[in-house]
Amino acid sequence: MTVFKGYMKVIRQNRGLILLYVTIFFACTILMQSMAGKTEKSYQAESLKVAVADGDGGILAKALETYLGNFHEIIPMENDISAMQEKLFYREVEYIVRIPDKFVEKCILNGEKISVTTIPDTYSGIYVDQQINSFFNNAKACLAAGLTEEETAGALTEKIPVKVALIGKTGSTDNPGYMYYFRYLPYLFLALFGFVAGNILIVFSKKEVKNRMLASPVSARRQSLEGLLSMALFGVCVMVFTLLAAVIYYGEDLYGNENFGYYLLNTLAVFLVSMSVAYLAGTLAANKDALTGIVNILSLGMCFLCGVFVPLEYISKGVKTVSQFLPVYWYERANDILSSFTVLTENARIQIFQAVGIQLVFCIALISLTLVISKYRRVGR
Repeated sequence: MTVFKGYMKVIRQNRGLILLYVTIFFACTILMQSMAGKTEKSYQAESLKVAVADGDGGILAKALETYLGNFHEIIPMENDISAMQEKLFYREVEYIVRIPDKFVEKCILNGEKISVTTIPDTYSGIYVDQQINSFFNNAKACLAAGLTEEETAGALTEKIPVKVALIGKTGSTDNPGYMYYFRYLPYLFLALFGFVAGNILIVFSKKEVKNRMLASPVSARRQSLEGLLSMALFGVCVMVFTLLAAVIYYGEDLYGNENFGYYLLNTLAVFLVSMSVAYLAGTLAANKDALTGIVNILSLGMCFLCGVFVPLEYISKGVKTVSQFLPVYWYERANDILSSFTVLTENARIQIFQAVGIQLVFCIALISLTLVISKYRRVGR
């Protein structure tokens, strides 16, 4: 196993590089996952401090106050302009509504605008404006339909709880945290395998090393098998480590998920693709500088175009058309489908198998291309 030991020695020499890319991967995953959580919170409905000066005192005027109270904190006020301006200046309130006398006749039936005051250059005013307009439109429709003011007020202020039931629980609106973990795996695999496997191939393709290996009593076939075994062992160790880390970090949320097996299958497919890309990069590169350029172009290029760094939903249609000719696109497509379903439908399952199959076809094509290039170089020499 002399050749095997030689390959493993080269891998150990790259342990700093391995540690660097593993650290970058985990840092990116944790950072993007935390940022995604903050983004989701920023779109939640905002409750404002709304002051209401009721100059009418009628049923629908009270109904408007109750209606706004469903969304905001209501602060009753006297109809005193100076007091209102003072509270607005000190940000004790963010929006002021002044309900005029004969509110129903003026504002609801005749469409007269209600007097409001808000903090300048903020979107909160538009937010409350829309709710007030919605109240007016609904109230006018109810009165036109023959409802009394009491009935209209009851209809507009009644809280109706809404419940959504998913039959079979096939869909999911929230992306699980481990989706971000699996999204960035291609970058780790492509960069890490490309540099490590590429360095191994460059070292053993040197003329003096090659001549010594040709003169050794170990057959060329055995040398190739031991070399492949060492790289396969390294790759499998990295893949198993990343999967174990995911299971430990996400716990039962991941391994208890019914789609966990499909995540493993998709990961295995991109693992094989990454190893074949690394094999091609190492074959094309004449030295370490050339290897750095090739690996960076292949790994970063595919990651930017195929949905690793930028989700597929934000990528333009033209870029997606190009991305379909790259294997990582199909990995990310399968990953997005898995994150969207708690239980896969038959159609979703077919799409995942198609995505995995296309990745394997890319893998075979890359290996075949690498073998052709290797044979051409041997014949050329």
